[in-house]
Amino acid sequence: MITRSAHEMSAAMVKGEVTSEQLTQLHLNRISAVDQQVHAFLHVDTEGALAQARAVDAARSSGEKVGPLAGVPLALKDVMVQKGIPTTAGSKILEGWRPPYDSTVVSKLKTAGVVILGKTNMDEFAMGSSTENSAYGPTHNPWDLTRIPGGSGGGSSASLAAFEAPLAIGTDTGGSIRQPAAVTGTVGVKPTYGGVSRYGLIAFSSSLDQAGPCARTVLDAALLHEVIAGHDAHDATSINAPVPEVVKAARSGDVKGMKIGVVKELNGDGYQAGVRSRFEESLELLAKAGAEIVEVSCPNFEYALAAYYLIAPSECSSNLARFDAMRYGIRVGDEGAASAESVMNLTREVGFGREVKRRIILGTYALSSGYFDAYYGSAQKVRTLIMQDFTKAFASADVLVSPTCPTTAFKIGEKANDPLAMYLNDIATIPVNMAGIGGMSLPCGLAPEDGLPVGFQIMAPAMQDQRMYSVGAALEAALLTQWGSPLLSKIPALAGSK
Repeated sequence: MITRSAHEMSAAMVKGEVTSEQLTQLHLNRISAVDQQVHAFLHVDTEGALAQARAVDAARSSGEKVGPLAGVPLALKDVMVQKGIPTTAGSKILEGWRPPYDSTVVSKLKTAGVVILGKTNMDEFAMGSSTENSAYGPTHNPWDLTRIPGGSGGGSSASLAAFEAPLAIGTDTGGSIRQPAAVTGTVGVKPTYGGVSRYGLIAFSSSLDQAGPCARTVLDAALLHEVIAGHDAHDATSINAPVPEVVKAARSGDVKGMKIGVVKELNGDGYQAGVRSRFEESLELLAKAGAEIVEVSCPNFEYALAAYYLIAPSECSSNLARFDAMRYGIRVGDEGAASAESVMNLTREVGFGREVKRRIILGTYALSSGYFDAYYGSAQKVRTLIMQDFTKAFASADVLVSPTCPTTAFKIGEKANDPLAMYLNDIATIPVNMAGIGGMSLPCGLAPEDGLPVGFQIMAPAMQDQRMYSVGAALEAALLTQWGSPLLSKIPALAGSK
């Protein structure tokens, strides 16, 4: 049962084949069996999850109308606050903190009857591409436990690939939903910026952060997208417009007559040969499904990585100033007549990890007097040029595509001491966040060199998220016909699994 898709699990509950409580218990059992090896979860809310499941079962038994994902379990990235549940953002500085309120995403999940299993591991404050920056240790990729599951949302993606949960929530600042999806053989979607509320999402870079759905199929991602999307008065950046018809698009998967633009700058030197070959094969399948493949050029994408690593650290240096040891989280050095400044300094020294400190220092420097225009101001100008590149490209194509990542999952520790090499993992995903448009990654096969998953990225104009679901569903169906079974059925068995 736990290897089924979320919509199949929902159908089984409707038919009376299984209850939500039974389904939730099966996933809790799976977590107990394998998570010591995977380390996808930081906190498992066993009693809370079972109570939510029983409430859904009671509502269904009484004839009450419930949503299409009611009773389906979900893993929640630990950057989304949930009332009374430990929320750390992967950082020591928030160890033991229990929020007094729910984020809007969590409120919507509860209203829809989705069962929240617990909180997943992540790079500290979402800063990283491998989940090695978590203060609580790295998460392991279920395809190969010696490799990374992506980041910053590696816990959410790994929970899906390890069959610990059929659905998950991630957040994407520069690729932190799509890159983990790519290296774990799952589906991850970064909605249009403002399409999903950021209220209750612990901020890293406010103009880039976006919550989104993670799943094992395109339809499951669409169903979850529909649950969490929509306008929210609590979020000033929330878009007050109808939610794109993503479920309808995912069910149809019609690409006949669509123009699919291949971004020339996101598929060349530095990309693993197996990644390129699987990407090219996927383009051929989309062409056979009726799409027209065209090449587009986005020359300013060359500068996206550099601009991102000025904008994101600048915003993080401002956002993380709130962690001052005075209001919440840990406090260090508060003995005798210690000054507030010394307590703050000592707490931040202990509470923040190396990568967070690196980005705070970089961002503070970029925003400092005399350097603001040269660094932050110039980066924002590049951001405008990237938006213009997208506008021009979408004038000749309905969606744009590229490999999600230049390579498959690398070994844990392989790039830990080389920040630049780590940053390059997001080279294909960052432009989407800079422009605020929608992006999706879905698996398009295994690289022949190492047998590890490869991701196919689809980009759509702002508030046209349904387009990437149409293309994603078409490619997924074509690949399923080719493979004969879902890609995750080929995953090596975890020791101790059942």
